[in-house]
Amino acid sequence: MAVDSGGGELAYLRANPGAARGLVIVAHGFPDHPPTFAPVIEQLAARGLDVVAPWLRGYAPSTTTGPFDGDQLGADLLAIARAFAGDRPTYLVGHDWGAVATYAALGAAGDGSITAAVTLAVPHPLAFLRALRRDGQWRRSWYMGLFQLPLSDRIARARDFALIDRLWRTWSPGYRLPDADRAELHDCLAASWPAPLQHYRAIVRPVAAARERIVRAREQVITTPVRYLHGADDGCISPGAARGQDRWLRGPLSAEVIDGAGHFLHVEVPDRVVERVDDWIARHP
Repeated sequence: MAVDSGGGELAYLRANPGAARGLVIVAHGFPDHPPTFAPVIEQLAARGLDVVAPWLRGYAPSTTTGPFDGDQLGADLLAIARAFAGDRPTYLVGHDWGAVATYAALGAAGDGSITAAVTLAVPHPLAFLRALRRDGQWRRSWYMGLFQLPLSDRIARARDFALIDRLWRTWSPGYRLPDADRAELHDCLAASWPAPLQHYRAIVRPVAAARERIVRAREQVITTPVRYLHGADDGCISPGAARGQDRWLRGPLSAEVIDGAGHFLHVEVPDRVVERVDDWIARHP
């Protein structure tokens, strides 16, 4: 199944289509794909929600053509909302790059078409940029610099995506993705490569467009209710990177650091993630 975003087709998983309580769009991050969200998708569907989980642009079987910047990813989420929401409440749940896409969608919507959102592991992009300078976040984000290099796609794919496995281990210490799930993720990455790296390259390229996106983001005020969840043991982004994001998130804002979880909260503690998502939805029907 796929939906035409206006800039290419986006494949998706779906559970409980047409549920009256509302539509939830679940957006994955890097290096990930929708199947790892299966427990979250199933539990939200069991709670009476229509759940759509797309493969982001750049991840097969969705289109692997650009643009790959956050604004385009946000536009893709809004296209999915228009395709499926009807007159029901619509919610976004975004992890990592899916969180970046969620912030972009909320900034672009401006018409109340998104009822509320939950973001995981990545704070508002401008708060993250400040953390790179203020908190030494750049040490954790070394891979972003690596992915700018011409041969980085070969490095990341070498030895059956050994670097990708290293990132999972480092970002979620103490957690190991089951072998079958890891193999399925590797298959997705192999079919998509090197498109998943293009999101990182689009952060700074082309330079003029990147600068314009930052200026535009500074001027945008998001008033949609947002709940932000971050794992206490996240080895990718420090929980402190979210400090000050209320400068741009001016609607109801709830932030929580979850003990016993790292970067990939949705696979480590899916029950706790679902409880917090469902509670936020219940508060904003």
